[in-house]
Amino acid sequence: METNFGSELLSAALAGTDEGVEPPVRHVAELPARGGRTDRWPDWADADLVRAFTERGVAAPWTHQVRAAQHAHDGRHVVISTGTASGKSLAYQLPVLTALAADPRARALYLSPTKALGHDQLRAAYALTAAVPGLADVAPTAYDGDSATEVRRFARERSRWLFSNPDMIHLSLLRNHARWAVFLRGLRYIVVDECHYYRGVFGSNVAMVLRRLLRLAQRYGAADAAGPTVIFASATTSAPGETAAELIGQTVAEVTEDASPQGARTVALWEPPLRTDVTGEHGAPVRRAAGSEAARVMADLMAEGARTLTFVRSRRGAELTALGARTRLADIAPPLLDKVASYRAGYLAEDRRELEAALADGRLLGLATTNALELGVDIAGLDAVVLAGFPGTVTSFWQQAGRSGRRGQSALVVLIARDDPLDTYLVHHPEALLDKPIERVVIDPTNPYVLGPQLLCAATELPLEDTEVREWSAESVAAELVDDGLLRRRGGRYFPAPGVDPHQAVDIRGSIGGQVSIVESDTGRLLGGVGAGQAPAQVHPGAVYLHQGETYLVDSLQLDDGLAFVHAEDPGYTTFSRELTDIAVTGPGERVELGGVTLGFVPVAVSHTVVGYLRRTMTGEVLDFVELEMPTQTLSTKAVMYSATPELLIANGVDPLRIPGSLHAAEHAAIGLLPLVASCDRGDIGGISMAVGPENGLPTVFVYDGHPGGAGFAERGYRRAAQWLGATAEAIQACECPHGCPSCVQSPKCGNGNDPLDKAGAVAVLRTVLAELG
Repeated sequence: METNFGSELLSAALAGTDEGVEPPVRHVAELPARGGRTDRWPDWADADLVRAFTERGVAAPWTHQVRAAQHAHDGRHVVISTGTASGKSLAYQLPVLTALAADPRARALYLSPTKALGHDQLRAAYALTAAVPGLADVAPTAYDGDSATEVRRFARERSRWLFSNPDMIHLSLLRNHARWAVFLRGLRYIVVDECHYYRGVFGSNVAMVLRRLLRLAQRYGAADAAGPTVIFASATTSAPGETAAELIGQTVAEVTEDASPQGARTVALWEPPLRTDVTGEHGAPVRRAAGSEAARVMADLMAEGARTLTFVRSRRGAELTALGARTRLADIAPPLLDKVASYRAGYLAEDRRELEAALADGRLLGLATTNALELGVDIAGLDAVVLAGFPGTVTSFWQQAGRSGRRGQSALVVLIARDDPLDTYLVHHPEALLDKPIERVVIDPTNPYVLGPQLLCAATELPLEDTEVREWSAESVAAELVDDGLLRRRGGRYFPAPGVDPHQAVDIRGSIGGQVSIVESDTGRLLGGVGAGQAPAQVHPGAVYLHQGETYLVDSLQLDDGLAFVHAEDPGYTTFSRELTDIAVTGPGERVELGGVTLGFVPVAVSHTVVGYLRRTMTGEVLDFVELEMPTQTLSTKAVMYSATPELLIANGVDPLRIPGSLHAAEHAAIGLLPLVASCDRGDIGGISMAVGPENGLPTVFVYDGHPGGAGFAERGYRRAAQWLGATAEAIQACECPHGCPSCVQSPKCGNGNDPLDKAGAVAVLRTVLAELG
């Protein structure tokens, strides 16, 4: 009988914990091994292509690969949503390459959210086309921002399979579609890889880019005017067919049953112990940092001979985790010091290949990485995966965990909780993580801030018909563009006004309002960028700015010019901005009134004014507060809100003096838990609580989308309010601190310095609201 290698590794990791502290593991799940189910190759598949696959070790395809490929071959849009290393690539390579072999006029387009993933898939396509005589003229080619001018020309004129990204399609192909007439006329398939990545404002923009691409392909007669077939590939997520349908506005079949084999896995949910040597803000207890805990766990696993991949949240974190692992290895296994490394964005392709090969063949035993290794990199079958903090979505958790497990041998997955309400909730409620994923990708293509610029682009490419405007639910937005003189309507069609060239002004990655470039003062070197809306809080004068592990101080912020100037300096402290926030409800929205509680989804205007910043030592000690004079910024967005009458709160144990702190604590925790029901990051949303709200003067909590016009996250919270707020109350109660800490009600982004906060009052407020919601 096979030994449970994952359990043995977990025991080794636990053996390295400090004596006298509570064991950190809150839950252990044993996921059984799964056998594979194969099917025969489809009759329509190109024989030489099948031979090429079999020569590469694919004796027979998995059943989910055949089902997805059959849908695509039959001309049905399809999404294949299965686990990491389940062979999703073959599901689209089979119909695409068969079509390219059968028809020399046929063309295909592959889109991915990252260039690294696109280049990995390009290499696979190149190898397959080189092995099949009938595919010699396909010439798979990258068409992205790094492509040289001559390569772009070759891609347009000669390549039959382009590997690109939505940004490049928007800025280049659609903008200059007449030059791409031959490609668009022959376009049979569009592959949209890792489509779960397209969420929020970015996903909403990508949805419009795909719809614009499909209308132009139909205009040029692609696939006999029926239009190309779209094949989506996604990690395991909720309702993938619905999500894919939202991206293109058409029905999409879904294939979700994973028939590939999977080794057994031991999944441990790990909560670092509280530190006894330091306290945090307002005397709150502080847990050991997830990164340093992960470094120790990785070193202990390496000492057992386990090939271990550790995911952390930042590039600097990856470097520090690798360094921490080396420090521990120096004590427990000095010969392994050179077998640990860090991996971060910005590596050259050959460096990535070398790291992957070194981890695969055992020259490396430990690798600390950002989520750069989550998407589309060929690393699987590791002995252990450690996650330093929940990666933001259940989908990403399984993507990262899926890197573990050799066929026939079990493996270990360890999630180490950060000091964060969502992490706290998940380690104490394992069913929310380990059962079927409960979130689904959230996009909102009808957001007027997205739709307006996209309509302009579409009309510039090809005049818009009334029917298209209706299909896109864009009548009111189109009317506003006409009123503004940007569109002209004649004969049931919309035309751009003379001189309109909107493509360059649309950033589909979602930084509506523009970007602020961060420039090194002495050299003029561009270090990075930040959205204009976040700039006053992140790169205000005097702010400490981190870039690839280096520390800089901000000299000046010029919002009108979109520039922040910095110089290299490590002052030995960190900075935290403080801001005043106000909110006004700007329309009726949707509301339900239940007893003394009102729940709503409403349009709001949120104003932010950064008034200064705290300087803190690395141990958390506050040095001083520096005042600033910064302009007020106003964000028009959407919010989920709830209010309760003071009488109802008093009846449930929250007296008037405790209402401000209770609402504030409930707001912080609710922001932290919204990613449980919406595929957002904490940074995508904001919140405000008011003892005297803007409507009727009632105690009110708002949680709003941090993007103009909204991104769909707040609406998701409104639709699933009972589950969201219930989880929020349970997360607060599960935390063992007496009065509130970063694991439950304190927020690292709080503009009021986490004051006032009432942990017990927050639970009472939430239970009061939940009782009325039923």
